[in-house]
Amino acid sequence: MDQKRKIGKDLRLNKRSIEEFMRVMLPEALEEELKIEEIPDGVKIQIAGKKVEFCYPDLGKAVDDQKQTMVKLALLKAYQKDYVWGGLMGVRPSKIVRRFLKEGFSYKEVLEHLEHFYLVKKEKAKILVDIVKKEESFLHRGASNLYVGIPFCPTKCSYCSFASYEISGGVGRYYKEFVNTLEKEIRFTGEQLRKQPQQIESVYFGGGTPSTLTEEDLERILKVFREEIDFSFVREFTFEAGREDSITLKKLEILKKYGVDRVSLNPQTFQEKTLARVHRKFNRRHFEEVYEDCKRLGFILNMDFILGLPEETTEDILDTLEQLKQFDVENITIHSLAFKRASKLAKGSQEREEIDRKKIEEKISSLMREKKLEPYYLYRQKNMLDWGENIGYAKIGMESIFNMEMIEENQNTIALGGGGISKVVVEEENGHDYIERFVNPKDPALYIREMEERQKQKFALFEKYRKEKNEV
Repeated sequence: MDQKRKIGKDLRLNKRSIEEFMRVMLPEALEEELKIEEIPDGVKIQIAGKKVEFCYPDLGKAVDDQKQTMVKLALLKAYQKDYVWGGLMGVRPSKIVRRFLKEGFSYKEVLEHLEHFYLVKKEKAKILVDIVKKEESFLHRGASNLYVGIPFCPTKCSYCSFASYEISGGVGRYYKEFVNTLEKEIRFTGEQLRKQPQQIESVYFGGGTPSTLTEEDLERILKVFREEIDFSFVREFTFEAGREDSITLKKLEILKKYGVDRVSLNPQTFQEKTLARVHRKFNRRHFEEVYEDCKRLGFILNMDFILGLPEETTEDILDTLEQLKQFDVENITIHSLAFKRASKLAKGSQEREEIDRKKIEEKISSLMREKKLEPYYLYRQKNMLDWGENIGYAKIGMESIFNMEMIEENQNTIALGGGGISKVVVEEENGHDYIERFVNPKDPALYIREMEERQKQKFALFEKYRKEKNEV
């Protein structure tokens, strides 16, 4: 197939887009010859001796490249693929719902198009639409959020693809200078925000494992942070405490002292043999002590879990979910493991067990009902097929604003620290959002060396778009 093959008067197909779709969704079809013909209201394809037509009414501006999308959906039909998310491959499927709503479609119509056009299963379409409805009362385009990345961990988990370095490894020698540089960056950010005010609505310390900071450095960083950043409009302050092996009572008390109100404590699984397998230390007794300390100090508490860790069986996952019943948490986030190129698992040969998706999803639904938690944000990853989503659940009124705003890419993000990604969100004339990103170096040595120059470039970017907005 040519890079862009014209079909009929209007249809242009992008070879790279279709090949990427096939690589993820239909790897067995990559070497086959694909023939495409445009027909009224649809397309006809021929591949590997199979002929399939896919027709659907024109959805207008709600769908970019509708007929190219129809080619992909026809491919799924040709190979009789029955994925729960149908032909959706994007990380943020809620954006598709919002596009339909912006073009005047009702929620009922959106559900129908998700099911019959994108081939999404009814239960997934309903979760997605329900989440978008819930988010409407939280999203605030006029505000911004602030992220701080701490790129160090006690050990590097084999499934992890984030910006993180073992504190005891070679890169750990940059830890002290990283903290010094982060303090400078916070002061610079405070100075710039006094010149270019932005209404900061949510703050999130992530990583890595932010609780890898020593007690002294944690207090130092939070103290200067509260001195420099205007918290007048901040509605939530989250700290990704992460692993129990890097958390102390003193650290939790420091978080409370400086206004942190949300903490994430992430066991990922309660199967200790699995945690050992992925190089993640875990002490159950200490974990429960940390949990009790978090509850006593009054934090809104989230726990993260990952489905599909190496060699975990259906029974292992069900057991973890059963054990979760004993913990009274306000938020639970369920991740489906997708092998990423930057993770050791993606580079190695560890395989995942076949697990009973239906049985586990039924257990999750039952558990969330019992705990009175409702889904409030969702995102996907390209390598997800059998499971298909990461989903956050929360008690009503305990939802994380930062999580919703980040997934929807609805606000500007000011990012500090290692690997932080700043974003400027610009609404264009066609109603779509244009996102311009500015990335801090992941590598601590590079971050230390380039922080000052990159800070100037980052705030020049914010100022550029601020002026353009004022001129409109």
